[in-house]
Amino acid sequence: MNKKKIINDPIYGFITIHHDIIFDCIQLPEFQRLRRIKQLGLTSLVYPGAQHTRFQHAIGAMHLMQIAIKSLRAKEIDITRDEEIGVLLAILLHDIGHGPFSHTLEHSILNDVNHEILSSFLMHQINEKMNGHLTLAIQIFENKYPRLFFHQLVSSQMDMDRLDYLRRDSFYTGVSEGTVGIERIIQMLNVRDNQLIIDQKGIYSVEKFLMARRFMYWQVYLHKASIAADELLLSILKRAKVLINSEKSLKVSPYLQFFLENNFSKEDLSNQLVIENFCNLDDSEIFSAIKLWQQSNDKTLSKLSKMLINRNLLKIELYDTPIEGKFIDKKINETAKYLQINHSEASFFVTTGELTNNAYSSLGDSLKIGMKNGKLKELSETSEIYNLTNDQKPQVKYYITSLKLD
Repeated sequence: MNKKKIINDPIYGFITIHHDIIFDCIQLPEFQRLRRIKQLGLTSLVYPGAQHTRFQHAIGAMHLMQIAIKSLRAKEIDITRDEEIGVLLAILLHDIGHGPFSHTLEHSILNDVNHEILSSFLMHQINEKMNGHLTLAIQIFENKYPRLFFHQLVSSQMDMDRLDYLRRDSFYTGVSEGTVGIERIIQMLNVRDNQLIIDQKGIYSVEKFLMARRFMYWQVYLHKASIAADELLLSILKRAKVLINSEKSLKVSPYLQFFLENNFSKEDLSNQLVIENFCNLDDSEIFSAIKLWQQSNDKTLSKLSKMLINRNLLKIELYDTPIEGKFIDKKINETAKYLQINHSEASFFVTTGELTNNAYSSLGDSLKIGMKNGKLKELSETSEIYNLTNDQKPQVKYYITSLKLD
């Protein structure tokens, strides 16, 4: 069978698969599931074009990794064939642990288990089925491989993951501020002292990348209406979980019911039933349940479900300081009176949280610039036109969602 396939991507054009094992991993059911998970969750309720999937993003990130490897080799960085395949597999499978609606339900399907933990777990399972051919990829993904720059290509402040999702999300949302010179940045990558650096002449491209990332967070990832939609979805599942645990009958698939009936955490990943049911969850599974719940006998669940299906989102208000408990109670009481339900039920319509936008941090895995004199400098020390001081201080806003009252 010919496994040297070509994929036509609307952003990069033709993407070539050079290695058989890459094709084999793309064909895995665990990877094909990513076709059914939107990259930006419910953001399509704000930007209708945001219908792209985690599958597209993973393929795109792998393509950029191929370009990065070629560029580094041209600079006489020694990269073996095994290392090439390993880092390509690591970036290809880096999001395989995402659940329905990507980040929206990240800590709700499984308690406090992020997608990186699940990705690592699934990669280990796949490795057993593939006779250990993913061992190097797993070492790179988990940052256990001695040549550290390979992990930085997969996960860092200037990795192939971020470069693809900024370009891809900008393309599909139509938010042009997210467009960055990916090709230029990749050509400026280099390796020094076993770490990934940017050549000095690439400083301005990196500055534009950081500005684009900040714009995309406020305009797309942290958009008020998108956050309101996320909170509505979370409230629906929380209410469904309360009802099921109160032995109320709900129409729901066995895969979703499995998680609504139980509280699983990281320690439960060794239970094969947990993994099997998780891999059968996708966006359509959740939406199908919500469509049915519109007719639920429970007034709260029915109302919440109809709101999401018909895009009648919760009202969201942003504040510079934490929201006081008295104000929250006031909103809940108003909702209870308006819908003629009790305080406990009304609380599902009122949620609070905080939004954090931190485009760059010099702490930990900071960006290093390779100066022409051979020295390495941290990015914030080299910038001439861009003040990184503000970017290193996370911008925080506090929000409260509530029902729109007539």
